[in-house]
Amino acid sequence: MHDWLIPQWPAPAKVKTCVTTRSGGISAAPYDSFNLGEHVGDDPKAVVKNRQRLVSLLGCKPSWLQQVHGVAVVEADPAHVLEADASWTHKPNIACTVMTADCLPVLFCDRAGTRVAAAHAGWRGLAAGVLEATLAKLAVPADQVLVWLGPAIGPQAFEVGAEVREAFVAQHAQTAGAFQPSAHADKYMADIYQLARIRLAACGVEAVYGGDFCTVTDPRFFSYRRSAQTGRFASLIWLGN
Repeated sequence: MHDWLIPQWPAPAKVKTCVTTRSGGISAAPYDSFNLGEHVGDDPKAVVKNRQRLVSLLGCKPSWLQQVHGVAVVEADPAHVLEADASWTHKPNIACTVMTADCLPVLFCDRAGTRVAAAHAGWRGLAAGVLEATLAKLAVPADQVLVWLGPAIGPQAFEVGAEVREAFVAQHAQTAGAFQPSAHADKYMADIYQLARIRLAACGVEAVYGGDFCTVTDPRFFSYRRSAQTGRFASLIWLGN
């Protein structure tokens, strides 16, 4: 569909994935056009139609979450919108789904193609352990896990305060290398992809792919840092029949 992304990674054929973009929907500016977020001020009818179009095009049932920048991980349930920042499933045609507009979407599967998961990782959730919590719920040995890092704010655009750096370095000293001093005092440019890779590696997960996007500079994607009034795109992963 238009310029939607199909992640390039060595996942089993049974594992299906998709990342939507701004294209293909009916939402008016500044949510143009394929906004999937109900909570951003868009016309609710437009969001419903966009979500219906998503289902008709992909043929799966998205499990939407009420994301709160936490570490709760739930079993995907298309019938209910659960408050969590990650979901997992072993059932076919149920899509673990996260919405973002600069935060990091992370897709997981096992090498056997029997379980999948998706996590929403802003810096708060990442520092609090949302990836580790998702791996725990996935309940697969680390060497059997594949991970794909989706479109997020890039290291040239992600300026953060010293407290963000300290939150990561206090847990993993090697994350210091993911922060470079910015032009502003007590500010750093953070590489959220590197931070995610370091934390996954600490769990024994080395098969990590993706991580070469920047939602702020790439106009295909919604970006909260580029425009505070904007939509949300979705990253989905599910098991085919």
